[in-house]
Amino acid sequence: QVQLVESGGGLVQAGGSLRLACAFSGSTFGLYAMGWFRQAPGEQREFVAAVSGSGGTITYADSVKGRFTISRDGSKNTAYLQMNSPKPEDTASYYCAADYSTIQLREDPRYWGRGTQVTVSA
Repeated sequence: QVQLVESGGGLVQAGGSLRLACAFSGSTFGLYAMGWFRQAPGEQREFVAAVSGSGGTITYADSVKGRFTISRDGSKNTAYLQMNSPKPEDTASYYCAADYSTIQLREDPRYWGRGTQVTVSA
């Protein structure tokens, strides 16, 4: 059974930087696309970024394009979300997700982590 555990959340000032990590276990990491979603209080969960199992396909939400970078490290079975120049509106719980393709992941991820809180102060 795939398990995903997020880490790295916390409080960051607007314009700073923060890196989230998602540790993957329970299956073969390279077979899965990895992604990040977020949910702010009172809002629906929204897609943030995804990377294919090979790392060759990467997609971002328009709201984070140019500021956030998703990556993966097969030697550590870990996916990352580098958040540069965050804004207060990026404040949310961030969830790691996994599925067999980035398309499936964006529509309805098969596996979810429990989330990590990110708060961006003005």
